[in-house]
Amino acid sequence: MKLRNTAVAAVAAFALVLSLPASALAATGEFHYKYRDEAGVEQTSTLHDPRSGDCINLDAVGSDDVDPGYAPHNRTDSRVTVYLGADCDGPEWRLRPYGNQASDRLLVRSVRFDSND
Repeated sequence: MKLRNTAVAAVAAFALVLSLPASALAATGEFHYKYRDEAGVEQTSTLHDPRSGDCINLDAVGSDDVDPGYAPHNRTDSRVTVYLGADCDGPEWRLRPYGNQASDRLLVRSVRFDSND
């Protein structure tokens, strides 16, 4: 009985340790950008607590076959690099945490958030 309780406690502790770094791998806050839909109507999209370190192709604009998004606004606690191309390719620009909205001239298709290590 004691061995089983010890094993359960060890597994639970291991699961807890594995879950802790996951929270450090996400930027906290929101990232907004604008785009025009197929009808030409301006839309706004938001990433909530986006994953850090990974390239994220943005919804509705994350392909080189569609018009890019524009006016990105980083309201997260992490620096973000925005890219004109899909798959974090092409010209890039860095935005600071909790910054002002960028100009409509700053175009974006993909992003990568810095990890907060």
